[in-house]
Amino acid sequence: MASIELIVGRVGRAHGLAGDVAVDVRTDDPDRRFADGTTFMSVRDTLTVASTKWHSGRLLVRFEEVGDRTTAESLRGTDLRVQVAEDERPDDPEEFYDHQLVGLRAETDAGAVLGEVTDVLHLPAQDVIVVDCAGRDVLIPFITELVPAVDLEAGRIVVVDRPGLLQDRDEDF
Repeated sequence: MASIELIVGRVGRAHGLAGDVAVDVRTDDPDRRFADGTTFMSVRDTLTVASTKWHSGRLLVRFEEVGDRTTAESLRGTDLRVQVAEDERPDDPEEFYDHQLVGLRAETDAGAVLGEVTDVLHLPAQDVIVVDCAGRDVLIPFITELVPAVDLEAGRIVVVDRPGLLQDRDEDF
């Protein structure tokens, strides 16, 4: 079975002297993705989770391969990557991995084709999908009111137009 690589976090600054690091979590399931014994691939190394704890709203991780603050600081900015089966889905049916959304055809609720999803942005307020509409990127908040349907089998998402969302385009939908 084919697998795909997901970035589930990015190493932040060191915490303390023993090699703990703060991690910018990029997954909706941190307890699963950062369980003790989980191995991550990074550009430089393989990192294995020795322990985790939440501290002041941040996930702190100690890796087996990191024993001091200097080594921990050298990892700052490192993406933490895991391999998952290509057909794996999140437990919640309303959630999707980025790679499942990129490449889907975007259509209006009236059936007009807008373009193709080219990216998913994870912004502080909400996730946003980027749709290439005839060479122009259109940013659409990934909320149920605007994207009521995602049909992976049919390869499409449905977008409900609202004032200001799509009318800057040269064409009418």
